[in-house]
Amino acid sequence: MEIRLSPQPRLTGRTVRISLSLFMVVLAFPLFAVSTRKIVDDSVLRRALKESWLIAEPVKVLNNIPKIYTLDGGGRVEVRTAEGREEFSVIFAREIGNSGIFPYWSQGSWLLTRKKDGGEAVRIQIFLRSDQNTYIQLRKLNNDKCLLDMVIYDAYFLKSLPITLPSILREERMKNIYADSFEWIYTAPVEDILTLAGEKFKRWYFEPDPELYGDARRFIGEVRKRLRGLSYGDDGAIDENGRYVLINTLKGQTGKGELNCSGFAKWIVDGILWNHNGGKRLTIPPLKEPFGQRGSSFSDPFERLRDPYFGLDWTRNLASIAGKTIKGPAYGELEEIEVQKWHFSDIILRDRQGKTSDFSFPGYLPGAGFGIEGLIPLLYALAIDEPGYIYLASVNEERGAPVTPANLRGTPRLREHFHIGILAPYFDEGGRFQVAVFESAEETSINSFKNHPGRYVNLVRVPVQAVFY
Repeated sequence: MEIRLSPQPRLTGRTVRISLSLFMVVLAFPLFAVSTRKIVDDSVLRRALKESWLIAEPVKVLNNIPKIYTLDGGGRVEVRTAEGREEFSVIFAREIGNSGIFPYWSQGSWLLTRKKDGGEAVRIQIFLRSDQNTYIQLRKLNNDKCLLDMVIYDAYFLKSLPITLPSILREERMKNIYADSFEWIYTAPVEDILTLAGEKFKRWYFEPDPELYGDARRFIGEVRKRLRGLSYGDDGAIDENGRYVLINTLKGQTGKGELNCSGFAKWIVDGILWNHNGGKRLTIPPLKEPFGQRGSSFSDPFERLRDPYFGLDWTRNLASIAGKTIKGPAYGELEEIEVQKWHFSDIILRDRQGKTSDFSFPGYLPGAGFGIEGLIPLLYALAIDEPGYIYLASVNEERGAPVTPANLRGTPRLREHFHIGILAPYFDEGGRFQVAVFESAEETSINSFKNHPGRYVNLVRVPVQAVFY
């Protein structure tokens, strides 16, 4: 059972004021703070409190009164507990700045979770940056090894990596100090543990540099300024002459000009390329042409009737033109523009009651992209690995009516790319991970965009430009 470390109390006036206070503090201080190698060590404090907080009987630990300590290297720690139905946690929570607020997820915070019945250790979680969605956790394997997980936005970037604990712990004289080898981690410096993991620990995912995302932040700001002048309309786009037209027929629109999701994606790319193209917009027909491998002999007869790959072709063509125009001809090839690499094999799924389960993530599916359930950690990894890009997303799923008495033949199920969005992952000046989402001539949110289990998203890269017309 997973413990909810931040209980959700009934909202009173005082609770709301406290929540707003924490929100303002979070905005006021850089959240990623320092390099993971420079986090002030608290192992001396954990060693001093081991008997009373970490290995004592659960009932005694839960009766302890929270207390604040000052570390020799600077900074303060609040030691407290959180209780669940079957488990409880001991939390060494770091202070954010000099705020007097100690979130369990602030950089350097350390948590031990144990079972209430018997006191057995379940896991240790360590937050290497001030983000409740990014942490490492350690679990006991046997008396010689533990397992390391690296969790980023509910995706396992590492899962069950065996870590061999120091051999000295198996010497007879050490049994008077540690009940078992895993107990050594209770008082070990975090950096010593990460050293044992070696090169397999991907430290760079915990150390983003906000300066690398200045162009993305300026681009997002420019797009937001101009959204008020746009309206949504089915099949709408702007052609190379600046006319609002219908994508299907290229006939001019009547009344106020409108954009659909495809026309809006073109509007975005036209704005990025404006200075590179001498103030010219892209023509529409080439964007509808098939691009790369997609479909099969089964889907070919339905191309004209259902146009199942419209969104895939449209986004690939836009990204290819942008890559060639901004970076050079080679950057318009499919292997350059399309995201086909992923960084995790399992993700954590949460139901409406908050229960969690691990789910094997299938990764990239040709012609479809990635399962939407893994979209946020995928965008996090892309933001770290390749700053300087936004992504055109072609949303797709299998569609087709089942056989019924009224329709004995039914409608063949085909994967249809039916919607396009623009996803801009970045880190703000304080080091917080953000994803700006634009679709159908407005800004939405990443949570609403991904809240459709079972769908897939194909992503293509577009170089981001700070200047947007």
